[in-house]
Amino acid sequence: MNVPEASRTRSRPESWTEIGPGCFTRRYPSFDVTVGVVVGADGLLVVDTRGGPREADELRADLARLSDLPVRWVVDTHWHFDHTFGNQRFADAAIYGHETVPGALAERGEEARAALARRSPEWEQDMAELVLTPPNRTFASVSVVDLGDRVVELVHPGRGHTDGDVSVRLPDADIVFAGDLVEESGPPAYGDDSFPLEWPSTLEVFTGLLTPASVVVPGHGAVVDQAFVTAQFGDVTAVAETIRRLAQEGVPEAEALAAAEWPYPAERLAEAVHRGYRHLRESGVPTAGPAGPGPGPGRRSLPLLGQ
Repeated sequence: MNVPEASRTRSRPESWTEIGPGCFTRRYPSFDVTVGVVVGADGLLVVDTRGGPREADELRADLARLSDLPVRWVVDTHWHFDHTFGNQRFADAAIYGHETVPGALAERGEEARAALARRSPEWEQDMAELVLTPPNRTFASVSVVDLGDRVVELVHPGRGHTDGDVSVRLPDADIVFAGDLVEESGPPAYGDDSFPLEWPSTLEVFTGLLTPASVVVPGHGAVVDQAFVTAQFGDVTAVAETIRRLAQEGVPEAEALAAAEWPYPAERLAEAVHRGYRHLRESGVPTAGPAGPGPGPGRRSLPLLGQ
């Protein structure tokens, strides 16, 4: 299969980084989101649309400087606002996402809109303009997008950061966009919709998409490689195993963070412990202590929007 020729893109600003033939990333300071672009014969595929109409307008302007091809496809790697709230500016494209994403946006989108509106007058105006736009092409497990001269594979490897995480694989370039299943700029984000006990098995499936030469694009941060993903798999596995061990030993949920060594700062794992204990209780595993309301949403799962 032929990869896109250089003539299909314009002279590129330094902020667009070509990570493989016809594959680009751009890292935005707002929420440190890393957006992906794949160039095909019939148009552009964009991975994630940023956090609102204003940010999406900036993205569209940057795309116009990158290529004169139209945006024909969008992939939402999961439902969170910083990846989907720009969808309305791409409503004429085929927007792909996991089958859970429309429901999550319908259930929690207004909560996220309200939290963002409280950030500043600029955000308040932006959120007043926001039209929640869910994916219009959904799938349960795998899907394929034909760009005309290359194929993009979409894979839901399992539940982890959310219940609808999607990875985007370019077989002809050995590039995989990981969404927030992999993060480089900080620890994995365990929010109030995460699945800390399932995240390891999901990452294990994800690593099956990689080769030693793969370029992996995280949802936040710089590109990484297979070795980085393997190391992060080890860390999220340690989190899950520690939660299970503490619960088995009868350590109360409220004491769990202080009762063990963790691969990440303990303050970043409060929601992981709460969700892990909750999921164990729901599966019939006894845990010590009352099932309290939990520590509240984690990073980007709504009130901590400034992180």
